[in-house]
Amino acid sequence: MNDETAVNRRGAILARLLKARTVVPALLAVAAILTGAYSLGLAVDPYVTRPAPAAGSPSATATGAPVNSAVAREPGRRNSEPMAQPVTGPNRPPLPEDRNGPFGSRMTTGMSYVALTFDDGPDPNYTPQTLALLRRYEVKATFCLVGENARRYPQLVRAIAADGHTLCNHSWNHDFGLGARGRKVIEDDLRRTNEAILAAVPDGRISYFRHPGGNWTSGAVTVAREMGMTSLHWTVDPQDWTLPGAGSIAATVNAGAHPGAIVLLHDAGGNRQGTVNALRSILPNVGRRFPLDALPAGIDQPPRFGIELPLHPGQV
Repeated sequence: MNDETAVNRRGAILARLLKARTVVPALLAVAAILTGAYSLGLAVDPYVTRPAPAAGSPSATATGAPVNSAVAREPGRRNSEPMAQPVTGPNRPPLPEDRNGPFGSRMTTGMSYVALTFDDGPDPNYTPQTLALLRRYEVKATFCLVGENARRYPQLVRAIAADGHTLCNHSWNHDFGLGARGRKVIEDDLRRTNEAILAAVPDGRISYFRHPGGNWTSGAVTVAREMGMTSLHWTVDPQDWTLPGAGSIAATVNAGAHPGAIVLLHDAGGNRQGTVNALRSILPNVGRRFPLDALPAGIDQPPRFGIELPLHPGQV
């Protein structure tokens, strides 16, 4: 074989390799996106599009994120970057409907992190204990507040918001039959609850609605969406409201936690000392295996397709 033939052959082989290095990763990326989306039961967000990251913007894999936090919550990333248009608003909740949830209510976070949610508060005994433990383990959660309790204990609503937790509407007085009532009754109830929460934290954002008892109806989900709230169901339920004891609550959550899980807990509505005590096991055990974080508050485009997308201006 002469030198010219050898050079030509090496050139052809190199060209094929370069082409493969371009095509194969692209195909794998598409497959990963589709696999993530359908395995988590996610629908493509119909009302937002993902802008290209700004030049020099930090990536989602940058170092420095707390161990038990989603990377998108690093406050230092905001700096002087301009805020994007909020996602929440009429018919624009922060997360799209979930085809596997009751009437489209969300059953997964849509990403790898696990979300702890606390219902029925605030409560002057158990909410401060819950907040102290979350602070100790540097975990953000989602608090589904009852309107009457928010009005009664506005200082606790302020404490929840000050610690960076996400706010959720849990109806005015925990009416199990709310979703079966007329549209105006549902709307008035949710608006009254939001007003009580916002009276305590005027700059707060209430991005989620959880129906008492999980008694979802199409009417309740529709009204919540029109008010800019994602209807929030759950994946893991230790039934702590039945007072099974801290050991049982912790065992159920520790065993049931998985990527994308939404965990239902209570910090009010009865004796919740068992739930508080269970957190001493749940927070370190689940936190070692998965990121623990609050659901996105709706200040920017939500994560989609079950993968963590790069940060862009406006995300925190």
